[in-house]
Amino acid sequence: MGSRQVSTSWQGKHVTVAGLGVSGIPAARVLHGLGAIVTVVDDGDDERSRTQAAQLEAEGITVRLGDGATLPEGTELIVTAPGWQPGKPLFAAAAEAGVEVWGDVELAWRLRGLDGREPAPWLAVTGTNGKTTTVRMLASILEAAGLRTAAVGNIGVSLLDAVLGEEKYDVLAVELSSYQLHWAPSLRAHSAAVLNLAPDHLDWHGSMAAYAADKGRVYEGNTVACVYNAADPATEDLVREADVEEGCRAIGFTLGTPGPSQLGVVDDILVDRAFVENRQKQAQELAQISDVNPPAPHNIANALAAAALARAFGVPPTAVRDGLRAFRPDAHRIEHVQDVADVAYVDDSKATNTHAAEASLAAYDPIVWIAGGLAKGATFDELVAKSAKRLRGAVLIGADRALIREALARHAPEVPVVDLDRTDTGAMSAAVREAARLARPGDTVLLAPACASMDMFANYNKRGEAFADAVRALAAERD
Repeated sequence: MGSRQVSTSWQGKHVTVAGLGVSGIPAARVLHGLGAIVTVVDDGDDERSRTQAAQLEAEGITVRLGDGATLPEGTELIVTAPGWQPGKPLFAAAAEAGVEVWGDVELAWRLRGLDGREPAPWLAVTGTNGKTTTVRMLASILEAAGLRTAAVGNIGVSLLDAVLGEEKYDVLAVELSSYQLHWAPSLRAHSAAVLNLAPDHLDWHGSMAAYAADKGRVYEGNTVACVYNAADPATEDLVREADVEEGCRAIGFTLGTPGPSQLGVVDDILVDRAFVENRQKQAQELAQISDVNPPAPHNIANALAAAALARAFGVPPTAVRDGLRAFRPDAHRIEHVQDVADVAYVDDSKATNTHAAEASLAAYDPIVWIAGGLAKGATFDELVAKSAKRLRGAVLIGADRALIREALARHAPEVPVVDLDRTDTGAMSAAVREAARLARPGDTVLLAPACASMDMFANYNKRGEAFADAVRALAAERD
């Protein structure tokens, strides 16, 4: 991470890091390097955990495996991996002992400027869906403006590397999950956006209200703009409840014609009525809808949110256009695989909840829908009711497919449904073949599962790859 001045405040400080993994291990190493006495605790005790523990112990860091519930004696601070639930006994013990708990984001925030440099401002993005795409769009726009930036947080460069590394940034595009925000009490962004709010991770947060409150933390202390979704009143409510710096503005984005202090769409043009001299009478053209890839409605919303944050940072309109043109979405996010017999095959394996699947289904018509997996406690009636008119047919896979089948029977009884009762490696190939049988020329076969993947696949990437492989095999047969 390069040379830096060591803060004496960390020297000899007893810090417990909760959790091995992508955030815990770097945090332990950074704190150890700053002179702290570090103990890592973790619930796991498998071969991978033991290997990681051995590496850290060789560096002088104490590791206790299978002991994630116990607060080590003398602990003055806990730095937790974001996934550790607030109800864990470790945190109850910390509260009783008066020990603060920080997440990896809070740690990174507190370590900014440690080397004496002026810290880069943070432009932060959260929401139930669209975070990664929006942050990567934002980084692309900032780069097009000639700014040194990186997409960080849940993606790209690690936050600790971004604030402590040798690379000097002008501004950071930061993706933040509800978990990370829960453990980041002192974070204060330059500007921030909440893209949308829908029930998700309720098993972790305990309630929708607690989940929304953690998302809303992203607005606390904003200095320039709180960006909200005009189509999702809950996001605007969070802005109203936030304690922001004097002069910070509420900026909405909408797929319709924007009002003053909003960004929106007029005649297939993305326009800005927020960061212009006369908001009542002026609108600044930013980009064409065709500059957004892909131009699905929810992705246009992502582009408007990214544009709002970039404009809040003073980026010129041409950079918004150039940045959106240069952006390419990650794999398995409404990714067009190929056309076979005049039917488009689209992979949106990343649509792991109903909210994401609803946005995906709204982008196409007619659709043969491939869905199913692990429902994570979700219900599907609202999703099916909203999407029923677009459906040519449905092919269901995975452990909780019956929940979707029952919703289809209630709200779209005329839609033909194929229920695939198999979880072997050939199940996706069978699903694609059944979908091809149901589809007609001009249709879209859409993998938008509305469920997690772990019942059949290692992750949503593997599920998407299986879909793409099956589509390519189908195309080869029909050549």
